[in-house]
Amino acid sequence: MSPEKLTYMANQIAGFFRTRPRQEAIDGVADHISKFWEPRMRAQLFSMIEQGGAGFDPLVLDAAPGIRKVGQPFRQ
Repeated sequence: MSPEKLTYMANQIAGFFRTRPRQEAIDGVADHISKFWEPRMRAQLFSMIEQGGAGFDPLVLDAAPGIRKVGQPFRQ
């Protein structure tokens, strides 16, 4: 997926959760990406963040530590 498209999608998710209390928004972004993004998308997201995270909404960057890592089992 193009980096621009992935950034756009992540920022759309952040925009949806923005009106929630801060920690709830962070958890919501992390939960959504963990549940609905395939491993390749999550791997690309982590790679882009490691390279500086340019263009990502700060809420996405704050949620990153809570996003399920590739190969990590899903926990509810």
